This record gives sequence, C-alpha cells and structure tokens, in this order.
Amino acid sequence: MQQLAPPAPVTHVFVLMLENHSFDCMFAMSGIEGIEAARPTDCNSYQGVEYFVQKGAPLSLPTDPGHEFHDTVEQLCGEGKQKDWKPGGFSLPINNSGFVANYATTEDELTGLPPASAWGDVMCCFATPTQLPVLYQLATEFAVCDRWHSSLPGLTWPNRFFVHGASSSGMDKNPSTDQILDWEVPGQGFQYQNGSVYDALKRAGVPYRFYGDDNGDGLSLYSDDPQNGSVFGAVPQVTSLSGVTIVDVNSLQSFAKDLQTSYPYPYTFIEPHYGEVRSNTYAGGSSQHPMDDVYGGEHLLAAVYEAVRNSPYWETSLLVVTYDEHGGLYDCVAPPKAVPPGDDDPPVNYNQNGFEFDLYGVRVPAVVVSPLVPKGAVDHTLYDHSSVPKTLEDLFQMEPLTKRDAAANNVLHLLSLPEPRTDCPSKLDSPAPVLRAARPGLTAEQLTQVDMTPVPESGNLAGALANLVKAEIELSGGTPAEVAAIRARFEAIKTRGQAHAYAVEVMGKVQAARRARKLARLRGPDTPDSPYVPTA
Repeated sequence: MQQLAPPAPVTHVFVLMLENHSFDCMFAMSGIEGIEAARPTDCNSYQGVEYFVQKGAPLSLPTDPGHEFHDTVEQLCGEGKQKDWKPGGFSLPINNSGFVANYATTEDELTGLPPASAWGDVMCCFATPTQLPVLYQLATEFAVCDRWHSSLPGLTWPNRFFVHGASSSGMDKNPSTDQILDWEVPGQGFQYQNGSVYDALKRAGVPYRFYGDDNGDGLSLYSDDPQNGSVFGAVPQVTSLSGVTIVDVNSLQSFAKDLQTSYPYPYTFIEPHYGEVRSNTYAGGSSQHPMDDVYGGEHLLAAVYEAVRNSPYWETSLLVVTYDEHGGLYDCVAPPKAVPPGDDDPPVNYNQNGFEFDLYGVRVPAVVVSPLVPKGAVDHTLYDHSSVPKTLEDLFQMEPLTKRDAAANNVLHLLSLPEPRTDCPSKLDSPAPVLRAARPGLTAEQLTQVDMTPVPESGNLAGALANLVKAEIELSGGTPAEVAAIRARFEAIKTRGQAHAYAVEVMGKVQAARRARKLARLRGPDTPDSPYVPTA
C-alpha cells in the first residue's frame, strides 16, 4: 500500500465560488503556457456559418445563454441532440459542437433570444491579461487548474449543492418554487442523506463561517454599478441548506478586519452578490454573471485575496476560487465519466431528466492560492466541486459524504513547497475599468413594467424568494400558526414587484438580527457569531 504524505500545514481554507463561465472563456486566450485550451481554429457551425473561438469577449451578453441540463446536452452533443436524450447513463457522443445553436434558440433563462449578431459571443474568450488582470495575476502567481469540471452538466443550484455536500440529492434541474418550498417552508432547509460538509465539520469540532457581498442595504460592495443591482442579489444560495440561516452570513465589509483578530474558523465559504435578479439583467453584482460585467467579480476577488494575504494566517492559508458552472459558454474539453454520489434514490421531483450523475459537467475556471504553491503552476489533475469537501475531509480527518467525494482528488498536493514563499504580492493589479455607458441600467419606467410581470416558476428569483421565506420562518417563533401565516403571505405574491417589496422587508429584518447579534457579541465575547463554534 502506498504511504501518503501527511496533509499540508493548512489551518484556514477559504472558498469563493463565482458564476457561469467556462474554463476556455476565461483562460483559453490567457497566453498561459501548458494549459489545455481552445484554439482559434476551433469552431461551432450553425445555419451554414462557422463561429470560431476568438479573443476579446464582450463586456456583457444581451441574453443569458442556456445552462439547464438539456441545454448542456445540446451544447456538448450537437444541434438538436437534446431530443435524443434518454434517462439513464450518459451515452450520447460528445463533440462540443452545439454551443452556438443552443444560444441562438433557447429561451430557458427567461431573458429572450439574442440577436443574430451576438450568436458567436458564446465562442469568445477574454483577453485574460487585460480584461481579467486580477484572475490572471492569481493564475500566474499560484496554480491554475485546467481539469476542474462542474459536478454535473449545467445548472446553478445542483452544482452549488455539490460544493456543500458532494451531491445534489438527485437534483438534475433547477428547482421550482414549489419544490424549494417543500424543504424551505418547514424552516428546515435542503437536506442531504448523509448531511452537508457543515454537519461533518460540526461533528469533527471544526468551526466554519460564511461571508457574502452585501453592503448592509442589499447592494454589492464591489460592483462598478451597484445601484443597478437588487436586494435579491444579496441572498446567498448556501442559506437554502438545513442548518444554515441567512443571519449566519457575514458581510465582506468586515472580512479583512476580522482576519486581523482571532479567527477560529478553519473553513470559510464566500458568495458574491448576484446582481439584479429581480429583472434578470444581473447588473450591479460581483458574481461575473455573463449578463453583468466582470469588474465586480474582479474587485471582489482582489479584496478576498488581499484580506487573506495580509492577515496573520496567510502562511497556513489555502484559497480556492472556482465557478459553479459554465453558463452556456464554449469549452473544448469533453467532460469525462464521473462516479455517481450513490446517496440513495432521489425523490422523483428532484430528478426531472433521469440523469444518473455518471458524467461531469463542462470545465470551469479554478485557481488554487497559497504561499506553499509554486509560482506559475499548471495543474492537470481532475477535479469537480466535490474536491472541496474532499480537501476538508483529508485535512480534518473526516469521512466522505458520498461515493463522489470518496473518489475525488483534493488540492493539497499543490502545496508542495517546504517553506512559504516570500514573493507573493500583497496587493493585486486593479480590475480593468468598465465603460458604464455601454450597459445602462433599467429606467424607472422599465422597472415598473418588470414589476408587473409574474414571478417565474423556477430560477434565481424563485430560489432567492424561497430562501427569504425560510429566513422569515427562522426569524419568527416558528409556531405552526406563524409558519402558516408566512406561507399564506408568500402564496399571495404574484408579481416581481410584490416579490421585491417582500424581499426588502425580510432583508430589513435580517439586517436587524445581524446587528443584534453583533451587539450581543460586543456585550459578551463568548456569544457565538457563526453557525458553529465549539464550546469548551
């Protein structure tokens, strides 16, 4: 039996998960030597036109590329091939030829069809050194991973569930409002058969903490146009989980300061601001959603890195930056076969496509940062989002949650230096400036029209709204009468405008609860300010 090296000397792990970009979109035109990436000769054909990979991604896309499961099947397997999908193991041939065809024809993300002049945008790749200087600097100063795949083809919610539990409990489609309420309204949240990584950390006596991009009024701290965002964008997806409340999520406004004092949290998970979710423009956020610009995410990434880098914990810290899924944007690598989580048969309403989780999703960007990582490392190890719980399990001697993380690779081998580097930058390059006039926000008249439209049955707005229902229940006494009243109030919400008013009210209660917790902590230093802090 091979003797494994002891875990790297890591005391603090930080994970930041951004939104909806493929590896090639962010790195194919980076000029980084040694990465497996798309070439300018790669193309997709649609209606007799060849759309080649090219440098210079647009500031933002006019519509949201499809990234539901069947959209991703078409993108991977070719135009119209989603019609050939049959429940079971993934057996369709993959050639990555359907990205343009899907973008030109899908309306699954409820943002309309793009003009023909924009069809090729999904093949465009950022000029990374100039358009993404922060991400480029981290990738070239530390390690870039060119085989990090999303955990299943497409979809935000199931992929984010994998980073927290190495499973989505069989969910292969973004959930509807009714499905979310099945787990949210009782106030219990989304549950895994074997628990989440936070349940495992608690059993192991390992404290953890959450941070989100929220200025206290529901807007982004890091966007170039935060006024164009919405309070819905400040609702973290992790708060859908059982045992995690929105009050547990701290503002990144205090992150750097918090790291300068006693910080007894070996694991920290960080979420961005998702922008204008209310109207599906996604402007004013820091998630780097394709319909927003990349400035907010670059600014957020720099702030997170610099807070960790300039903290007393830097020499024993590990920062992982990745993206939840590819967002419908081109990538040249066919996803390989994956080990299904094997965590029981899912409820029928979770598994809408009959997918058996035997294939990874499209590649996403990933950067691993530590002073123990050699400068300019290019890592070809296969990862997916279950590599995050796997890394924590190997660091803190915890058992796997599912068969997926049991088979996953951790990132600890990248921390190969015998001593921490002393040449790591304490401050990163500034994000590339954005021409705000290129993407003006909605006018008051346009917002009024949006507010009159119905709340969608599924998607990001529906998910954030359901998370707020969960939050209101958790902030109430939780009696059957209170829960019934909150549910009745939710069921009366029919329009986006009504949903926005509800969100403003509930987030006001959340901020008040956070302030009360902070005051209690000041009055009594032993008052927990995190979902789990072990007691003596």
